[in-house]
Amino acid sequence: MFATLLAVVVALALGWLARDLSASLRDHRWFVAWLDWLEARLGAAGAWRGRWGLALALLPPLLLVALVQWLLDDLAFGLPGLVFAVAVLFHAWGPRDLDRDVEDILDVPDADGRRAAAARLWPAARRDAVSLHPAALVGAVFEASLRRWFGALFWFLLLGAVGALLYRLLAIAAEDEPALYLPEGTVAGARRMLAVLDWPAAQLMALSLALVGNFDVVVSAWKAAGGAGLGLATRMLASVGRASVRQE
Repeated sequence: MFATLLAVVVALALGWLARDLSASLRDHRWFVAWLDWLEARLGAAGAWRGRWGLALALLPPLLLVALVQWLLDDLAFGLPGLVFAVAVLFHAWGPRDLDRDVEDILDVPDADGRRAAAARLWPAARRDAVSLHPAALVGAVFEASLRRWFGALFWFLLLGAVGALLYRLLAIAAEDEPALYLPEGTVAGARRMLAVLDWPAAQLMALSLALVGNFDVVVSAWKAAGGAGLGLATRMLASVGRASVRQE
């Protein structure tokens, strides 16, 4: 557990100290190219177009990361394994810096530029929901924080490097550019799996916001948005976020 927490601290420090380098190190085009390759060769195959089709894309990189993680665990007092875990977690965060995206929205003077900056908060598959309304922007920031930071962090703490990479790859297939052209069944399966991974992380985020903010107000928003139900929807996080901060 100490090594895991140390990896998180190191990855956070790198994110702040090497912010200009983050974009290049968090480039996930390799996975998009892998998805394109599979789509070109398996596009007509029922297994690829089904709900579990994305497993064909996920298994090779995840098995490779698991193998490397296992091989490095007991080598040189675990130091190579720690370096590898930091690298995978750093790669799984993002891909863009959320702080900078928010600063860009605040700094742009004109409405068109502000809308273009705000669009970066929404994933490609949900760009039709872009809005400059303060409530929508606050909700988008909290949902983006789940997608960019806390989701990958939660599964890294549970499963190590494999968990962080699994979360990021699912998010790419479910909500980024590939979701616009991959088979409908494949995308639906990716979104279902992502919702399963999102649910515990979103619930912990809601609990944290209740503890550090107005507990009664946040819990009321959580209940009203369906957070107490058994469904896997995490849109309640936007409502909880709006209830925990001043929208101005």
